Amino acid sequence: MKSEKGALSSAEHKGRIVVVTAGGDNANIMINALAARFTNVAILQEEPESKALFVMRRARKLGWVMALGQLATMFVSRIGKRFTRRRAAEILRENDASAAPNRTVPVHRVDSINDADGHAMLQLLKPAVLFLISCRMLKPETLAAVNCPILNFHAGINPQYRGLMGGYWALANNDPENFGATVHLVDEGVDTGGILYQSRQTPRRADTIHTYPLLQTAASTDIAIRAVEDALAGKLRPIAIAAPSRQWYHPPVWTWFWNGLRHGRW
Repeated sequence: MKSEKGALSSAEHKGRIVVVTAGGDNANIMINALAARFTNVAILQEEPESKALFVMRRARKLGWVMALGQLATMFVSRIGKRFTRRRAAEILRENDASAAPNRTVPVHRVDSINDADGHAMLQLLKPAVLFLISCRMLKPETLAAVNCPILNFHAGINPQYRGLMGGYWALANNDPENFGATVHLVDEGVDTGGILYQSRQTPRRADTIHTYPLLQTAASTDIAIRAVEDALAGKLRPIAIAAPSRQWYHPPVWTWFWNGLRHGRW
């Protein structure tokens, strides 16, 4: 367990927003937005999960063929990421967002939020609000160890597009009106907690599986800020949405190619 700060005073604990993440551009966008609005933000940064662990877990759930097909999509699509840099920069500029690491926000590093060191750091930081983005699911014992509201930013519209690649699947299903993002409370399910706020965007033809989450995040910092404000004020009000609920995963490579070639949804 490593920290860029030493012991924390009681005054430092007051109203602290702790962002749990494994890092990346989307997390940086959200951290920068929260730090611009709130004075007491800290980062609890996990080590990213290995691809081997990802494949094993996915194979247990969906079978080896599907797991390897999803891994192939992640590998092949990463090669194309270099061709989306201009569009990514455009998204950041249009939404007045920054994906640069924020050097003014303290970072506390652990292997996992769910291990003993992660729990110890949570006890040390004493968050008033725990905000999750691009991180592991919290195990039941971790949820039980947190005595504050836990919010999650999800790049998808719940409950229709829980899980992964919510924006991509909305477009692949010819459901563009449900391309967007959700901030919700965290429970033991996969994006099943009470919905607090949602936002919707209209992607361009230049957008792909690489830029969909970036657009969803950069255009949705306002709903994250509102949800944190509500949590600090004790005014969280989940909304009921009557819609079919489904969990999604990465598309296997054959589905990704089919939707790309036939429908232009890359």
